[in-house]
Amino acid sequence: MSFSILGTGKAVPEYVLTNDELSTMVETNDEWIRTRTGIEERRICKGETITELCVNAANEALEDAGITADQLDLIICSTMRGENLTPSQGCMIQKEIGATCPAFDVNAACSGFIYALDIADGYFVRKKAKHILIVSMDNLSNITNWKDRSTCVLFGDGGAAAVLGEGDDLLSINITANGNDVVLCIPHGENSSPFYEHESKPALLHMMGNDVYKFAVTAMPNGIRTAVEDAGLQLSDIDLVIPHQANIRIINTAAAKLDIPREKFFCNINHYGNTSSGSVPIALHEASRSGVLKKGDILALCAFGGGLTTGSCVIRWSK
Repeated sequence: MSFSILGTGKAVPEYVLTNDELSTMVETNDEWIRTRTGIEERRICKGETITELCVNAANEALEDAGITADQLDLIICSTMRGENLTPSQGCMIQKEIGATCPAFDVNAACSGFIYALDIADGYFVRKKAKHILIVSMDNLSNITNWKDRSTCVLFGDGGAAAVLGEGDDLLSINITANGNDVVLCIPHGENSSPFYEHESKPALLHMMGNDVYKFAVTAMPNGIRTAVEDAGLQLSDIDLVIPHQANIRIINTAAAKLDIPREKFFCNINHYGNTSSGSVPIALHEASRSGVLKKGDILALCAFGGGLTTGSCVIRWSK
């Protein structure tokens, strides 16, 4: 016994930051961004808080699943930085939706949704839960260096949620980590201790793009192959791949390395950019709502991110 996905929900900020507007902030242009990343626009928080977005996504997922917050046995929020250091973002979600179950955060950067699925699987296997809510949400505009054109064009805010229930639709799942704070890192920020002897670095994202690209184009196809093999399936059995939406070139390169047609890779990076752990569940939600997903379809989900982390899984879609 593992789980089935009962419902999904999405929440993104209202404000749309286009490539043309970005070109007035840093030396870049729409063609340069689109041809190198596949991104045309992204959503940026102005009036919204991360808690409000989490709650909106959670409530939509609960409605889609046909259950209420008081039926939840656990809330897991995957995020790199919630609204507070404490309480956790998971606890803030619990408060605002009226749930009474345990809640906590997990930080696996862009792989966070699949890490959360793996954690949830353990609760179902141990029969510790009947309904689990996962919310994956990040507010990357708060930690983006808006003077660095190599990174500020890539990221956006937003995320999505999924309600899980008892079932047998998880066919395989695999997560990895390879500790590395050189190629991708966001420092904690200023240290207020008068006794601390080390330099405090600003809480801004630093990324060595070429190194991340090399890692990603290997990690994604390897992760999908491993998940499919662990599920006892062939690549030809996969109906849809939902990859982390980091860069269209990474997705295209990964697809070329796999015996899966490119049209089976769901992409919405043009509208949202890289939303970190929100990326995969946003795409999952949109694939479901748009009718791309059909009951009985076999999905491969794959993500990679800071850590360096990866996550991959194969799931049967039963909605």
